[in-house]
Amino acid sequence: LFLDRSDAVELPIKFIPRYAGCYHCQILLKSSCDVRVYEIECVVNTDHAEAELELLTPAYQAVVQDIPISNMSSQDWKLEAILEGQGFYGPPLINVGSGETALYPLMFKPIAEC
Repeated sequence: LFLDRSDAVELPIKFIPRYAGCYHCQILLKSSCDVRVYEIECVVNTDHAEAELELLTPAYQAVVQDIPISNMSSQDWKLEAILEGQGFYGPPLINVGSGETALYPLMFKPIAEC
């Protein structure tokens, strides 16, 4: 048995998350002849944040800037860092526990005068 659009029923859901994170819920619909369970997962991201760093160091000398990453969600984060540009170094992965702040150590080591 297939239902066409005239037989469909909308089920509006309002979801207002307070924090970024991954939220799970189940919706159980029961009738006298049917039981259905819908699993919903909502992934909420924070607003896109931008920052600018100015790193000054003599040629061939490294400078390290710790960048704080705050995880206010209820899930642990495993983040991948993709560094672009010559002379920048840092760990490829960083783990930030739920409700914690971790420092990402970004190193700039110029190989010549910029």
